[in-house]
Amino acid sequence: MHPVTTADYYDFAKPSDPQLAPDGERVAFVRSVPDGDEQYEATVYVVSVDGDDPRQFTVSEGVDSQPRWSPSGDRLAFVSTRGADDDRPQLWVLPTDGGEARQVTDVPGGVVGAVWSPDGTRLAFVQSTTATEREAGLDCDVGSEEDGDEYERETPDPRVIDRLVYRRGTTYTDGAQSHVYLADLADDTVSRVTDAEYDHYAVEWGDETTLYYASSRTEPLDDSAVIDVLSFDTDAETETLVAQTTGWGAVLAATEDGRVVYPRTPEEGLSMRQTDLELYDCETGESTLLTTDLDRTVDLDVGFSWDPDEERVFFATPDEGHVVVRSVAGDGSESPVNATTTGHTTGFSVAEENVAVVRSEWDHPGDVFLTTREGSDGGDGGDGDADDTTRLTTLNADYLADRAIGEPEELRFESDGHEIQGWLLTPPEFDERETYPLAVEIHGGPHAMWSTTDTMWHEFQTLAARGYVVFWSNPRGSTGYGEAHATAIERDWGAVTMRDVMAGVELVCERDYVDGDDAFVTGGSFGGFMTGWLVGHTDFFEGAVAQRGVYDLSSFYGSTDAFKLVEWDFGTTPWEESEFLWQQSPVAHVENVTTPTLVMHADDDFRVPVNNGEMFYLFLKKLGVDTRLVRYPREGHELSRSGEPGHIVDRLDRTIRWFDGYSSHHDVPRALDRGDDGLSATEDGEDDTDDTDDTDDEAERTE
Repeated sequence: MHPVTTADYYDFAKPSDPQLAPDGERVAFVRSVPDGDEQYEATVYVVSVDGDDPRQFTVSEGVDSQPRWSPSGDRLAFVSTRGADDDRPQLWVLPTDGGEARQVTDVPGGVVGAVWSPDGTRLAFVQSTTATEREAGLDCDVGSEEDGDEYERETPDPRVIDRLVYRRGTTYTDGAQSHVYLADLADDTVSRVTDAEYDHYAVEWGDETTLYYASSRTEPLDDSAVIDVLSFDTDAETETLVAQTTGWGAVLAATEDGRVVYPRTPEEGLSMRQTDLELYDCETGESTLLTTDLDRTVDLDVGFSWDPDEERVFFATPDEGHVVVRSVAGDGSESPVNATTTGHTTGFSVAEENVAVVRSEWDHPGDVFLTTREGSDGGDGGDGDADDTTRLTTLNADYLADRAIGEPEELRFESDGHEIQGWLLTPPEFDERETYPLAVEIHGGPHAMWSTTDTMWHEFQTLAARGYVVFWSNPRGSTGYGEAHATAIERDWGAVTMRDVMAGVELVCERDYVDGDDAFVTGGSFGGFMTGWLVGHTDFFEGAVAQRGVYDLSSFYGSTDAFKLVEWDFGTTPWEESEFLWQQSPVAHVENVTTPTLVMHADDDFRVPVNNGEMFYLFLKKLGVDTRLVRYPREGHELSRSGEPGHIVDRLDRTIRWFDGYSSHHDVPRALDRGDDGLSATEDGEDDTDDTDDTDDEAERTE
């Protein structure tokens, strides 16, 4: 059996966005694989629920996403960049019984969240457009420009900014706002539904003449958690305010008889609080909280939806190391029940009898499964759902067949009287009579949850294959263990989390095969914060890699698109309690750092802008700590999850090189002295980062 390596990332196929056909007999999903160092190939596949091999449904041209069956199942809509020279995703429709796909839109802002009308004649979607585009009609068809020249959105020079939040992901908004549009399939024309100068999102159909969508309209814009839920009559062309909720983003699910489900999160301390599902009945004017008896937050990244009978709402929640699918009666008459109880679910779709899910588990990085709507536990939250679950794909079977994949051991331990869940993964060919170095991983968020799989599957297995015992956990602040667990780090990210993490570290170091004198730590985002916090408060670790971290809360507040996180988690602002936020920041304790610390950041990270990484690196360098700053161009905050394949591999290579260089179990020079040695993401050993001179004071930068 071969060990897992960093470069194996190029071999992984990952499924996403499963969609059951209306007849429940087929599942469409997106299959993504790395295509060289800088991009991915993503195509739509279809697999029968009878277990036939999945077949490719769209051509391998561009990046496909968001497959959606028409109500009758005779067509499949999807979004694709095929044929575009600027990567703007457009809407396409493909007959399911054979034939060519046709392009339905040619819009400047790209297509997001396409949904079919109940009668199958129209598709609603969202795109971001500028006022100039809307005034000229270019938002509906870039080919409508009068002079006939190819339209290209201009980059402002200079940028004049009036909004609190003016950049997201890896791009500036440049005055563009998200609006709702309709594509009429009778003549492939596009029309705009919304006009107000606000952002709109989460579009859904009710009946065939009613659209629902969310909009952020409460002043001051970008500084309010209030979300309007609106309806639009496509015949009368009138808009109505249905309900208001509070939260950080929204997803909607509506029925033909006027019942709308939306998320609700308490506004006070919103980032730490549990998200519930609320239903509003447009006929009665009454609202009902559907998940009031469930002490688990709804995962809006996975989403929620009604079943075909519009009787139950299906949704996902993190739950003690799993992300599970649950359902609840649409009238709120009973407590939620389970459809799945194991695995890390990242997408699901509901048909009359079954639920299709994409999930990963400790022994594979992701596949498509089919389960009954109640699961094997009868919906009562039992121990498992394996008996009623069918695996429809084995996308990485050939790869997994000859790789040594380890099964993590679950740990439960106490910290300050609280139970914490963690896991330990040992190297292949593990021998308990030997000793191994320890690698400690800390998740981001901070209000997130790790499992034994999902996006960290490859990293955990690779570190173990390199000879490390790998430990990770869900300390207080994590989701999946109830609201009290998540809010326990209010106004204290560092000390509380450190106690929980180090309690787990002390536990695993009691094992004879763990070398407690040869321990290392890493994490990204909040995990980067905690890496910086730990090296400033203990010299326990021999080396550290801090990735995309928040190191100074005040500068983070002043440069991020998520400044509300500081207000909600710490209940203050930099001008109200500047000294308090300083003391709660890793950079305030940098004088205590002796641990060699590699700092990684993404150049276009607008969630945690690169100035935080620069600041931490400069302080370490000035104080004589072994350090280096590695910056990844073109990347944002999602670098480790969806960055360019070459950067993902390089990031993991550099983490391992940094650990190895300070480990007594690896006879290699420190990374500062190794040049290109050990970097697998380069061709013929030539690293375009120019990483050969490691003694000067300038940050190394990957190009």
